[in-house]
Amino acid sequence: MNRQERDTRFSVRGVQLLRAAAMSGILLLTAASGAGWQSSARADIIERVIATVNDDAIFLSELRRRAAPFLEQVIAGANENDRPMRIKRLYEQFLKELVDDQLIEQTARKMNVVVSSSDVEQAIENVRKQNSLDAARFWEAVKAQGFTEKQYRADVRKQILRLKVTNQRVRSRVNLNDQTVREEYDDRVRKARRRQRFHPEHVFFGLPQTASATEVAATMKKAQDLRAGLNEQSFASVAAQRGGGDLGWLDQGDLPEELENALLSLEPGQISAPVRGPSGVHIFLLRERQTGGVQIPAFEEAKDAIYRELLDRAMAKQQELFLADLRRNAVIDTRL
Repeated sequence: MNRQERDTRFSVRGVQLLRAAAMSGILLLTAASGAGWQSSARADIIERVIATVNDDAIFLSELRRRAAPFLEQVIAGANENDRPMRIKRLYEQFLKELVDDQLIEQTARKMNVVVSSSDVEQAIENVRKQNSLDAARFWEAVKAQGFTEKQYRADVRKQILRLKVTNQRVRSRVNLNDQTVREEYDDRVRKARRRQRFHPEHVFFGLPQTASATEVAATMKKAQDLRAGLNEQSFASVAAQRGGGDLGWLDQGDLPEELENALLSLEPGQISAPVRGPSGVHIFLLRERQTGGVQIPAFEEAKDAIYRELLDRAMAKQQELFLADLRRNAVIDTRL
């Protein structure tokens, strides 16, 4: 496959596969919303403008709807003192997303980029099939979380529009050639030959990403106290009680760096100190370790997948630079 063919293939993939992934996220978000959306739509909430982007307004109701799927998760386990700050950080995060959405809408109008109803319906169909739901169950799941079909389709349209606009604007900034792909392949081969594989178990203490320093310290203290009484024989039963367990075989690179470093420091049979990860605190027991032995495909078999991966990575970086440029050149006034 030549470079032009690969570029064309990415263009389709960027609009279809990335869209499908984004839409899967939408379904997962709606599934998490529940009472958070209901409580955010109470009649005693007065509508107001919370931001303007150039000449367009963003309303409080939009922000509440966007944040609703995460509200209960953020509040869960928080004490009364931490709760307002958690909610504030959540709203700030989603207000930034709404501002970006508005910038994309404005740019799309200038570029004459549109999302057709068939684009939206195809994306929804992809999500439905990926989640193995028939049409009736799919829409029941959406509506049960407080979203109308109209609202859901509007969210889908926004995500497709973002993909279309950013792909058109930043694709020309990304230049990959066969030499770059070959160099990446050779680097992966070198790493694979010395890569380690781990078979760990873990005890897990969950923490939301918005956890305060006090909550993190308290969780680390619980983990340290538990670690003091752990041994190889009791580890599995304690892990099961705490919601952890056997993680199976993992390749080096599968875990975030801080967790991988903890495993690299262990010999089989050893237990780690508590280590903070993106979603909580872990205590690891390393059961087994292997070095090398990874099956390496030939370059001709791997090059197209490597090309697409490098292109996705480069596109994601350029898309963020593009959005940063839009923000920098816009008149944005937030009043949260």
